[in-house]
Amino acid sequence: MTRILVVDDDPHLLRALTIALNARGYRTSPAPDAATALQAAATAAPDLAVIDLGLPDLDGIAVIESLRGWSSAPIIVLSARHDETAKINALDAGADDYVTKPFGMGELLARIRAALRRAAPAEEQPLVTTAAFTVDLAAKRVRTPAGEVRLTPTEWHLLETLVRSPGRLVTQRQLLHEVWGPRYEKETNYLRVHLANLRRKLEPVPSRPRYLITEPGVGYRFTPDDLPDAPA
Repeated sequence: MTRILVVDDDPHLLRALTIALNARGYRTSPAPDAATALQAAATAAPDLAVIDLGLPDLDGIAVIESLRGWSSAPIIVLSARHDETAKINALDAGADDYVTKPFGMGELLARIRAALRRAAPAEEQPLVTTAAFTVDLAAKRVRTPAGEVRLTPTEWHLLETLVRSPGRLVTQRQLLHEVWGPRYEKETNYLRVHLANLRRKLEPVPSRPRYLITEPGVGYRFTPDDLPDAPA
């Protein structure tokens, strides 16, 4: 089910948007302010975000920039700011569309559908190949030039989650939530141990990882061969 992050400090509008989206089969994460929005996005990555610019704690531009640091999900700005500068700033920050208030619900829903169509991924490649190893997502197997690599179920789940988002930052909270569940979102030591094991099995030089990259204090990133090296 498509998850939509809805951020607006007007409680009546937030409720109306949530009801309208839920009625059309979307799963919503409503947030009345920037802090709640960023927390919700870190817990469950949205497939699309609708963001008001006039939030009580941070400007919506800051929320857009924060999401763009790790997510390529479409972002639609919903704002009472009609001036051209506001629109340019939002689009330059990473927004995909801009809807001014007041607006028609039908138009907004059509823009959401269009944004989701544009963002629909191409057919997934079952094989992810690097110079050091190959991941067969369909068969759930990993091979290196030396032969097949045996991974534990946890190691596989971690690797699969990273490989399915090439080049994108996956936060610690997202990984912990995905692999261990919501009760383990602060157990970052789990990630350090299992990522170290994966590197020993897959990286040509485990102490200088090329493919399974740590973004200190934030999360991890899979960098395939067609992306530049990132600091470990």
